[in-house]
Amino acid sequence: MRPPSQFGNDITNTTTNDNNGGDGFDPNGNGPPIPPSIAHLGGTLICARLAGNGVIRVVRRCDDAKENGTNLDLSECQLMQVPDAVYHLMRNTELKTCDLSCNVIKKIPPKFAVKFSLITDLNLSHNQMSKLPDELADLALERLDISHNSFTTLPQVVFKMPKLRQLYANNNSIIEVESDEKAIQSESLELVDLRNNPLTPQCYERLRGVKLHFHIELSERVQEDWEDLTI
Repeated sequence: MRPPSQFGNDITNTTTNDNNGGDGFDPNGNGPPIPPSIAHLGGTLICARLAGNGVIRVVRRCDDAKENGTNLDLSECQLMQVPDAVYHLMRNTELKTCDLSCNVIKKIPPKFAVKFSLITDLNLSHNQMSKLPDELADLALERLDISHNSFTTLPQVVFKMPKLRQLYANNNSIIEVESDEKAIQSESLELVDLRNNPLTPQCYERLRGVKLHFHIELSERVQEDWEDLTI
């Protein structure tokens, strides 16, 4: 499906402001220089027709990741999804960290875990996600940040990640968390940050009382007036 017109013609949430056809490039061939990685793929025409400045930015970040060899930073790229081209450009790079924060991503595809199987630190904060694929359990993540998203429940897949130590899920819309000790058991977890979530009173009290070997960070709960009312 083509993105809505206000998002431009690429995978970024970028509205073009030029008067040369809406793709961010001069039809006479003038415009931002094409990164070698795009040109190598025969991308000069593709870039001008389909990409625009948003994709140029993403490709340059991929080039930076290939140079440093471990860290892919795609934060603040206005991405609506993880582009397939990123997997292609990163195919020979053994990434350890991936930062996708501050975009407008709604979901992570299952193939993400296959393509980036070696990452240990994943930052998905400040997006629009409400669920995670089960395939992320195959990753050796040690740190996962899903804060400032649209989750209403804490994804169970996080408790299946064998090496996860730190989970940041603060500032979501989480109202319920499975509090059965068997369901949220983890040998590796040290910290789960659930601050600034609208947990139900019952869930809040259960989480405060459950005995686990990892720490759950909770905001101080302010009792609402209606909770004092009795029928």
